[in-house]
Amino acid sequence: MKINSILILFFLLWSPWCFYAQIVPVENDSIVMEYTLIDGDSIPVNAIDLNEVMLLHRLKFDNTLERRRYVILRRKTIKVYPYAILAAERLESLNERINSLASKRDKRVYARRIQKYIENEFSDELKKLTRTEGQILVKLVHRQTGMTTFDLIKDLRSGWRAFWFNTTATLFNISLKEEFDPVNVKEDYYIEDILERSFQSGVLKRQEPAIQFDFYELSNKWLK
Repeated sequence: MKINSILILFFLLWSPWCFYAQIVPVENDSIVMEYTLIDGDSIPVNAIDLNEVMLLHRLKFDNTLERRRYVILRRKTIKVYPYAILAAERLESLNERINSLASKRDKRVYARRIQKYIENEFSDELKKLTRTEGQILVKLVHRQTGMTTFDLIKDLRSGWRAFWFNTTATLFNISLKEEFDPVNVKEDYYIEDILERSFQSGVLKRQEPAIQFDFYELSNKWLK
């Protein structure tokens, strides 16, 4: 059984009340000043609202090999991140819909519909993933959902299927129980660094993680 089949099987599971404000430009001695209208009073705006930007540390590599590994990791992470986002979105949608259904039969029917949709829509792309990309994907799914792939399968299908999938994946050096742990695993910190830089450059669309960690503290730890 090829590892790409494992990844396909994995993805088949998912399938203000009292304040009104507006900005009004007011001309005053040829100088344009903006005012905010709150409860009928014009309040001058003397600050510029800016989007929050995280200042990133300069990366330091111990050697050329480590730098090369980071470059490869960046390419693979950017490639599989959209699939992790898809998994998180489909999981949320699936859970909301299933919770609204009364009978177990209706729940099974809906889950199968989601499976077919994802299979038809994304199976060809998932087949192209390598083993390394598959493991990164498993980690990113944990980042986005707060649950390991093993637990997701267990909750949505059965404990036996989760065990079987994990045992098969282990033969290809992929663990469905793998967690995203940038606090203790340097490669995972690099993955988070890659994501943050990609968010800021517009390469990837930001989605906050479901697990908690302080990126600045991690940078101080791993880059000192």
